Amino acid sequence: MSFDLTFECVLDLRCAVAESPVYDERRNCLFFVDVGQGTLHRADLSGADHIEWSLEGGACSLGLARSGRLVLAQRDRVVLFDPGSGAIVRKIAEIEPERPHTRLNDGKVGPDGAFWVGTMHEVAVDRRPIASLYRVTPAGAVECKVENIVCSNGLAWSADGTVLFHSDSRGPWIDRWRFDPATGELSGRKRLADLDEGRGRPDGAATDADGNYWSAGVSAGVINCFSPEGRLIKAHLFPVPAPTMPCFAGPDRRTLFVTSLRPTDTAKESPAGSIFAARSPVAGAAVHRFDDRRLLTSRTLF
Repeated sequence: MSFDLTFECVLDLRCAVAESPVYDERRNCLFFVDVGQGTLHRADLSGADHIEWSLEGGACSLGLARSGRLVLAQRDRVVLFDPGSGAIVRKIAEIEPERPHTRLNDGKVGPDGAFWVGTMHEVAVDRRPIASLYRVTPAGAVECKVENIVCSNGLAWSADGTVLFHSDSRGPWIDRWRFDPATGELSGRKRLADLDEGRGRPDGAATDADGNYWSAGVSAGVINCFSPEGRLIKAHLFPVPAPTMPCFAGPDRRTLFVTSLRPTDTAKESPAGSIFAARSPVAGAAVHRFDDRRLLTSRTLF
């Protein structure tokens, strides 16, 4: 699979830390967050009809729900957000509220209908492996799945739902697990890749229909495409220094959208922190939805 991607800026927002792009096939739009500003965003795939919500408690990552709402990770909690009303309608769970030096980070809905989200140690001068990866059910049950992480990231599942990819941006490594899509059980942990600053510390990620793993090499300005066995197929050069997460979008899931962050020393004219897109020769894996059907008639608990 030797090809080059041609990225174009489709939404020149210049976010502090744009992250967690998710394609909503029902609305044919993209949702994403700006972690640095605590905002949630929606835009058409062309970049038009942009909407921004500023949220008390922040916005770290998100997933789609069956009801049409969004499951949203804030600093220390997971909530349901209604794009129609622009409001948080329910708190689902709290995670590590007693830890002032951690916050929620990368999160995605798995094939099991649960929201998977990890934490990160925020203290730059003392990054210890005190973070974890959690599984959050629609009923609010929280299960710790992986421990001893500095910055949990890179969640993505194979198209058939039987493999989970996960990374530690400060490890920096990428692992793969056997995944039971019925129960969310993990087994058979295997190291996919060990990385460094030059090759690209692994940030957010996505998978394609062929089982390949696309990782944002945030420190190297590349999108690294790995085979399911960990072979680096291609390091695609990105137009700004720090891509943060790719996702496949569009009715054919063949447009790769990538968020980025804006370093403090960025030149004024640079579009760093914006949203970019490129056509891909391979389709992405389908997006899963949080199974919130039982919550539709329950009272708001927020």
